[in-house]
Amino acid sequence: MEELETTLRLSWKHRGKWLLLSSAREFITARDFLLSSENYREAKGGFNWPTLENFNWALDYFDQLADRCTNPAIEYVDDHGVEKKVSFQTMKDRSGKVANLLTTLELRKGDRLLIMLPNCIELFEAILGAMKAGCVIIPASTLLTPDDVNDRINRGRVRCVIADDQSFSTIDNAIPKCDRIVKIKLGSEIKGWFPYSQTNSEPSKFKSTEEYSLKDELLIYFTSGTTARPKLVLHTHGSYPVGHLNTMYWIGVRPGDVHYNIGAPGWAKHAWSSIFAAWNGEATTFIYNYAGKFNGKEVLRILEEHKVRTLCAPPTVWRHLLLEDFARHNFALKEVVSAGEPLNPEIFQKIKEGMGLELREGFGQTETTLQVGTFPGMVVKPGSMGVEAPGYEIAILNEENAMVANKTEGMVAVRVKPKRPIGLMEGYIDPREKNLEVFVGDWYLTGDLAYKDDTGYFWFVGRADDVFKSSDYRISAFELESELMVHPSVTEVAVVASPDKLRGFVPKAVLTLKPGVLPSRQLALEIFKFIRARMAPYKRPRIIQFSQELPKTVSGKIKRTDLRRTELDLRQLNQRTEHEYFESDFPELKSERRVETSKEPKSQ
Repeated sequence: MEELETTLRLSWKHRGKWLLLSSAREFITARDFLLSSENYREAKGGFNWPTLENFNWALDYFDQLADRCTNPAIEYVDDHGVEKKVSFQTMKDRSGKVANLLTTLELRKGDRLLIMLPNCIELFEAILGAMKAGCVIIPASTLLTPDDVNDRINRGRVRCVIADDQSFSTIDNAIPKCDRIVKIKLGSEIKGWFPYSQTNSEPSKFKSTEEYSLKDELLIYFTSGTTARPKLVLHTHGSYPVGHLNTMYWIGVRPGDVHYNIGAPGWAKHAWSSIFAAWNGEATTFIYNYAGKFNGKEVLRILEEHKVRTLCAPPTVWRHLLLEDFARHNFALKEVVSAGEPLNPEIFQKIKEGMGLELREGFGQTETTLQVGTFPGMVVKPGSMGVEAPGYEIAILNEENAMVANKTEGMVAVRVKPKRPIGLMEGYIDPREKNLEVFVGDWYLTGDLAYKDDTGYFWFVGRADDVFKSSDYRISAFELESELMVHPSVTEVAVVASPDKLRGFVPKAVLTLKPGVLPSRQLALEIFKFIRARMAPYKRPRIIQFSQELPKTVSGKIKRTDLRRTELDLRQLNQRTEHEYFESDFPELKSERRVETSKEPKSQ
């Protein structure tokens, strides 16, 4: 007994080992509850966020997977024909080497590390290794400019960077002659950069003497920056690793599944799905590392050949996949989900017809894990975001931040008092004053507008900035985009407000067309007729512009702010762009009496 007590005291002293084991059990118990839940009602009603002390997900959970998972941690394919399967044991060892390298280079808990790597195996090693070493990770897209990188390094107070042959020059251009930053390079060796290959000489076992609170910093994301300088979103050792238990449940990953998330490194959705949701469920993360443009035909071939079981992709990807012939493939898929932007209802039906699967939508933000979703086994309502995620209480609020009745539009809000969900960010660290705008009373305000129906399903209306008035009627850009997506010639669409002397604003639709379809006056006329047949006069787009592509952030989101700014400039200068058509250009479209007062209620 005395020997046992001595052992326990030693364990407690060494980064709280006894507590550590208890926390790991708590985490797995919460995870197993979701995996074993027979339906959404059981999962929602019985799930509680685990209470964890001194918990480091990479050390205390991921490393355990090496002892019990026989499936690979990663299955890797690239466009050069390279294929690899990497075991959990190998990832444990390799990430331990990375952690030891970082500590050798005198990085300590709390030091900030920018990782700018493509979707390669080393990216995952580096993220796990940095987590073990206690570094605060700043994921960065390889598409960033030197100015973007400079902003991240300075505002993020970066202490170390990891890059490869393609990205190191961007960093050098961003921070020339900066001796305070440790630079680690994957690939060929170059002066001024420490070789990543040095990890090979480091021991694979990593021992930490640190203790970790769920409030300790882990990840900093720079939001997309569609309107102003990107905000710095802080996540902790609790909010993403533990918070994404409900994302795992939403996707439907199970131990041994092969899970493919189509998303670029550097953005929150990559960590959501490729790291935490997949490995929380003891699944294999599938990586397809390709250069250049997205190739839907090749992706479908890979899905079939590698027997992918669960697939997560943003709406832009689903729209491109729909251009291919699903009938030529025999997929092993069991669950398909979409996140990143709202999903137009037309896509649901086409995926069901082509794949025989219900496409389920999920809603969340860089600032949170999954808030709302349609979960496995639930009735899919095309166009709906779904229902409250386990661990969250979601409400629709009016301008006074009071809850509204069902079927009433308002702001989507997350309850933070009396109990705050683990999956919510710690807050904005730049600009800090933004926290006063989004954390109000008992709520975190998302900035998204929606309504809830009588069955508990939420329906997206738009970002607060994307809802505007025309002749005093509220117009939802998303609603009009969903209608236009039904037209057989349209691939993508963005609706923005165009200044109008009579109505204040009118909707303008900027469209991209399917391959082989050319912009023309005749097509514009056809689409205007299509609009008239489907939409009430008060909300139909009065201007159409055909575009080769829509402006997007490096994370793939449509930059409606750019479109709005361009549209404002055009109207002020009384100019037109190429392939832009006004409804008034077509005398064959007989003018109709205004009937805006007949059926649709005006907004209050």
